[in-house]
Amino acid sequence: MSQKKAPLFEIRSGTVDALLLSPRTADMDALAAELTRRFADTPEFFSNDVVAIDVRRLAEDERLPIDRLVETLTALRARAIGVVASPEQAEWAQAFGLPLLESHGRRPRGEKDAKDAQDVPEHAQAAEAPSSAATPAPVVPPVDAVATQPGTMVIDRPLRSGQRIYARGDLVVLDIVSDGAEVIAEGNIYVYASLRGRALAGVKGNLDARIFCTCLEPQLISIAGIYRTGETPWPEAYASKPAQVRLADNTLVFEPLRMK
Repeated sequence: MSQKKAPLFEIRSGTVDALLLSPRTADMDALAAELTRRFADTPEFFSNDVVAIDVRRLAEDERLPIDRLVETLTALRARAIGVVASPEQAEWAQAFGLPLLESHGRRPRGEKDAKDAQDVPEHAQAAEAPSSAATPAPVVPPVDAVATQPGTMVIDRPLRSGQRIYARGDLVVLDIVSDGAEVIAEGNIYVYASLRGRALAGVKGNLDARIFCTCLEPQLISIAGIYRTGETPWPEAYASKPAQVRLADNTLVFEPLRMK
């Protein structure tokens, strides 16, 4: 009597959590210099994150040497997994060997976007390969905890270097966020201890998101893609003290947080 064998593999459509990098110039020398200036001194910023290159903001007559951009990203510890392009860009965009991806995140904003000078790659459910793609799904950097539903996520343990937490709503951390740890939320972030790692709130474009902590000394703070690193010392008014961070006119505003 024959028995059906269980399949050894399956191929199906799926999404991965990736960063979306949107170059606004095809001048690769200038782009490489700017990426290196921003991130060379903070190699933990990408920490082997996977990146989709979105070329839709380029002018119609611009052609970006994607192979050189991939080399630059690799040097910064980021892994390019594919290209997001318009139908008109598809032919040249996939000529460098990366697959074309479809973005189901926010559409690119126009040139009047107030965040132009300060955008960083945004976390997004942004890279979905077509169901006919033969390329295997990339390995996503480990995330220690991911909320499967919107709402408040509570973490009641210390977060050590290399640990990453992603919340689909607000995120509450009741212990220290150490150097090298990363907390990410689509809503607000509350840290009732020292915040020493990276905190990224409003990662799906929520401009009203805020970050609250009882001891502000982070490596990086970001709200809706607008960020600042700890390379420049934090002002004494809120450094290593209770503080909140919010956006005002597309600029990060840091304020002491009164605990009494």
